[in-house]
Amino acid sequence: MFDSGTIEIVEVSPRDGLQNEKGYVETADKLALIDRLIGIGARRIEVASFVNPRRVPQMADAEAVVAGLRDVAGVRYIGLCLNERGVDRAIASRDGGARGLDEAGCVLVATDGFGIVNQGQTVADGIAANTVMIAKARAAGLFAQVTISAAFGCPYEGHVPPERIVELASRMAEAGAQEIALADTIGVAVPAQVGDLVAAVMAKIGDIPIRLHLHDTRGLAPANAWAGYEAGCRIFDSALGGLGGCPFAPGAAGNVGTEELVYLFARSGIVSGYDLDKAVEANRWFAGIMGRELPSRVGKAGDFIVKGARVAGANVEGDFG
Repeated sequence: MFDSGTIEIVEVSPRDGLQNEKGYVETADKLALIDRLIGIGARRIEVASFVNPRRVPQMADAEAVVAGLRDVAGVRYIGLCLNERGVDRAIASRDGGARGLDEAGCVLVATDGFGIVNQGQTVADGIAANTVMIAKARAAGLFAQVTISAAFGCPYEGHVPPERIVELASRMAEAGAQEIALADTIGVAVPAQVGDLVAAVMAKIGDIPIRLHLHDTRGLAPANAWAGYEAGCRIFDSALGGLGGCPFAPGAAGNVGTEELVYLFARSGIVSGYDLDKAVEANRWFAGIMGRELPSRVGKAGDFIVKGARVAGANVEGDFG
């Protein structure tokens, strides 16, 4: 019944979790959030996006956030880069001996319709741009990863053929991407679709790690994560509290909650390295910063505890009928 293994969770709440928020979150609060995330077990954290602040005001302090990062053993920091200028800014974060970033998170949108709105690029433009970005990031010593956005459906064009995603992943692998993520940007995927696409992409790109970036618009993100796991994916993005959304993707809701993923995998006997109790505590602390309850369901309910005793998932026995 229960698996035994490990997964990696990439925490994206400081960037993807906040980018759609209308109320500005202060730099000090973003840095305090990052420290809390490290405390719950996060070891890869997407901390900022190098975008035009007129388009995404919440990310106007990207350099200030990166400058304030603590150097913690085993923790890697990621900056999202939508164009070559973004990669240049990520590289510059390490100038003068500064701690800086470890990874450049590049983005390739899977459709012309969304790509033009999001980045001013067609798919062909995106392939060319990302090829240059990957090479530049790697030459500067940054780990270069690429997210294929709208991999499961587009807010402007609808269905996206899976064959296109496989081909785009192959092109990014050839360009030197060191990890490739498939993003359900607007939360339309279902488990069968996720499992099939993950398997097809993995078969095409070989040993390059694949990651899933799931939004929970229709409540299926945890099930989609499990389908991805069963298909062989071992790296997942999530945001504390289920925060998130895309300013340029109508109808997109938050990311899958970190609490949801930690609970899902822990109860299934799979180690994430995250502490669920601390994640719930961090959820409630950050809800105070945001001035509202956060969406995560496990963040509200907490772990499975009966009469003061925690129920360990890997030790559950008895009648499940």
